[in-house]
Amino acid sequence: MAPDTPITPELVASHGLKPDEYERILKLIGRTPSITELGIFSAMWNEHCSYKSSKKWLRTLPTKGARVIQGPGENAGVVDIGDGLCVVFKMESHNHPSYIEPYQGAATGVGGILRDVFTMGARPIAAMNALRFGSPDHPKTRHLVAGVVAGVGGYGNSFGVPTVGGEVNFHPRYDGNCLVNAFAAGLAKTDAIFYSKAEGVGLPVVYLGAKTGRDGVGGATMASAEFDDSIEEKRPTVQVGDPFTEKCLLEACLELMGTGAVIAIQDMGAAGLTCSAVEMGAKGDLGIRLDLEKVPVRESRMSPYEMMLSESQERMLMVLKPEKREEAEAIFRKWGLDFAIVGETTDDLRFRILFEGKEVANLPIKQLGDEAPEYDRPWNEPKPPAAFEPGDLSRHDVADALLKLLGSPDLCSRRWVYEQYDTLIQGNSLQRPGGDAGVVRVDGHAKKALAFSSDVNPRYCEADPYRGGAQAVAECWRNLCAVGALPLAATDNLNFGNPEKPEIMGQFVKAVEGIGAACRALDFPIVSGNVSLYNETHGRAILPTPTIGGVGLIEDRTRTARIAFAGSDLAILLVGAPPAWGSHLGQSSFAREILKNEAGAPPPVDLAHEKRAGDIVRGLIAAGTTTSVHDCSDGGLAVALAEMAMASGIGASVPGLVDADPVAAFFGEDQGRYVVAVARSEVEAVQEKAEKAGLFAPWIGLTGGETLALGKGRALAITELTVAHESWFPSYMAGTGTGAAAAA
Repeated sequence: MAPDTPITPELVASHGLKPDEYERILKLIGRTPSITELGIFSAMWNEHCSYKSSKKWLRTLPTKGARVIQGPGENAGVVDIGDGLCVVFKMESHNHPSYIEPYQGAATGVGGILRDVFTMGARPIAAMNALRFGSPDHPKTRHLVAGVVAGVGGYGNSFGVPTVGGEVNFHPRYDGNCLVNAFAAGLAKTDAIFYSKAEGVGLPVVYLGAKTGRDGVGGATMASAEFDDSIEEKRPTVQVGDPFTEKCLLEACLELMGTGAVIAIQDMGAAGLTCSAVEMGAKGDLGIRLDLEKVPVRESRMSPYEMMLSESQERMLMVLKPEKREEAEAIFRKWGLDFAIVGETTDDLRFRILFEGKEVANLPIKQLGDEAPEYDRPWNEPKPPAAFEPGDLSRHDVADALLKLLGSPDLCSRRWVYEQYDTLIQGNSLQRPGGDAGVVRVDGHAKKALAFSSDVNPRYCEADPYRGGAQAVAECWRNLCAVGALPLAATDNLNFGNPEKPEIMGQFVKAVEGIGAACRALDFPIVSGNVSLYNETHGRAILPTPTIGGVGLIEDRTRTARIAFAGSDLAILLVGAPPAWGSHLGQSSFAREILKNEAGAPPPVDLAHEKRAGDIVRGLIAAGTTTSVHDCSDGGLAVALAEMAMASGIGASVPGLVDADPVAAFFGEDQGRYVVAVARSEVEAVQEKAEKAGLFAPWIGLTGGETLALGKGRALAITELTVAHESWFPSYMAGTGTGAAAAA
């Protein structure tokens, strides 16, 4: 936009600013803003950057712990793993861009989260992604799945980071608004962590990386609004990524950090140059002056407005020690990247922008962030879910139901997805996707490994946001325990609809309360995260989806567990089973896929029980008592057993459970349960340990053979299970049948 563009109410509204927010701007600066200043306020005060609807509730989450070095407020969270090392990690959304332009939206989501990690001085070692799409038979779903998966793989594979896990789910509520949540983790030395707080007056502010273009202008503002029929007009707000440039940027930044030249560093993510400069200055109680004529650009006649709001990728902003300029510049020139001094730090607490000798913006830097609107939005208590009525379960055959579930969109194999990702690059991956958690060796350390998991059940959250939020944390914690890892800390990605609607805000409030309660009970603090609101199209919101990404530490990587049965003639124990066995069918996969019923409450979550069960299972793995563990989640005990059999090629026989309805027992989704396979000689000792911890760990079956026999029904060959499990995704993506037909 031209520097002299008149500021009209329509223009203000198009920048996502409400009339009262614009009045607040006028009072703050005492005059009408320039178009560049209006763009800056739009970038800093939108929902995506300011968290204006969520701040109040985010403050209630537990963020501290014995191992936490850095919690929320920086580019990523940092947690101590001992021996002078730390893990740096975060999860962020790229939902709106990925719906508009699936490949680049997903690719730049991966690129952005990787920069969040290495700007802290960490080398990325693992990535995950949590993807939610609409109904398989919606005309756009296949296109979105293909583009998003290709974008995730195209960027991560080229950059050179293994994708070690994630989620893919389908539901009609995501028809108009898919979710792409990207996670990255890196390793750093605890005495070499880099922060974004600027320090010192009159020091050079340096632009690093790729040139600035017009791609992504207004991207953060676009991400803070609902979709409507103008969606195609928003395509230019999607960034374009170059993973090879980002790989060079990683190496150049880490080399630069080793020289001692860096005072502060911040990646240019949402709102680009604006947000990075403001955050660096404001955190250090300093002003920033930028001369835009010195900014490297790749397009001609770019206006100050475009340069300040561009979200071109692979860029960093740094405050540099002046005496290190030549050494620093030589590093970036060597890597073929731009290095330009574009400004300096000042002592006037102003954010000043110069262009062609004129001042096009002069704003109070602290107020751009600190004075952003903060809302205590009205919210309604979510209504208790209706009672679940399963009807006559005796007409359902366990074997038939299991085959249908294994071949359903939500429970089928994700091999088609993860085989497009490089899961083994860097040579440190110890487990491939498909298990409970990704496991990566700590390079250079004799024994340590890290585990990663991402979890949430949006249907649970829709039915009961508090219980669903707590369950997401508990399931993530369980998945880490199931591979033998001590859960250290978590990151959250809170995806919801329009917070201006009291019912949506009520979902958010209760989900955060549930997450907080679970994190406190499990000593699993939230150290980083992201909030994505306004995920609606034509007023229809997504399912509430508070994704939890967790990190766990394995002290001895020779003592881990996998979901595969380790051999035949092993006793199968259900550690953490409730005395009434598994029986909760409300919101279960069985109810959804077989009964076509999404009513009822989700299963309750007993956090004290979760803690005891996880501690027991980790102890069994650490002692070498078991190497075969799988938590019970979607699909209940039957699906867990089937996945263990398919992963190993070893069958199992699990007779009918005493005094239990076989359908409820095998498909109920009661929480806090682990299927554990041990030698017969270990059964008594394991059960004694469980009993001392107040847990029930019944012996329910034996491994062996080439079939899975559940209850009194027909035994299913592992080959039959595998065909059902592996077929849906490839056939769906090949277009050989609609989602409805393939899932039938």
